[in-house]
Amino acid sequence: MPSSHLVHEEDIPWTEVAHGTRVALKRKQLGAAAHGRKLGCSLVELPPGRRSWPMHYHLANEEALYFLSGAGTLRLGSEEVPVREGDYVALPPGAGTAHQLINSGTEPLRYLCFSTMEEPDVLVYPDSKKVGVMAGAAPGGDKASRTLHVNLPLAAAVDYWDGEEP
Repeated sequence: MPSSHLVHEEDIPWTEVAHGTRVALKRKQLGAAAHGRKLGCSLVELPPGRRSWPMHYHLANEEALYFLSGAGTLRLGSEEVPVREGDYVALPPGAGTAHQLINSGTEPLRYLCFSTMEEPDVLVYPDSKKVGVMAGAAPGGDKASRTLHVNLPLAAAVDYWDGEEP
């Protein structure tokens, strides 16, 4: 196996994501650093009292979470499920697996997030009632390769023939 496909977590810098006072996390994109193509993997650390990405689900990609340390709450569909070290959750595409993590514990919640890297993908955000469309690179993929990335309110829907000549 070429050494370019082997990475050590300590050699990968953290990327921080924050929005407002509720969303904050840091992650190391292990899969990308190891030149993975069809499977993404990130080490994620979620501080106490913070949330991960907005509640969402994918229509193309499957995700999975494996919890390494800490404790939290997984919003999964209409349920809130406690999670802790040693738990694993599969998140196949579809509305029934809309998800968001909340660190409801007192220490950082560390977990591995795995994802298929299919594109194009459509993400639906039930809380904010919007849809995201990505092509050219999967979510979590190389943004420079993206040929389309748009987020729209679901209310922006138009008829199929709208704007077309009769």
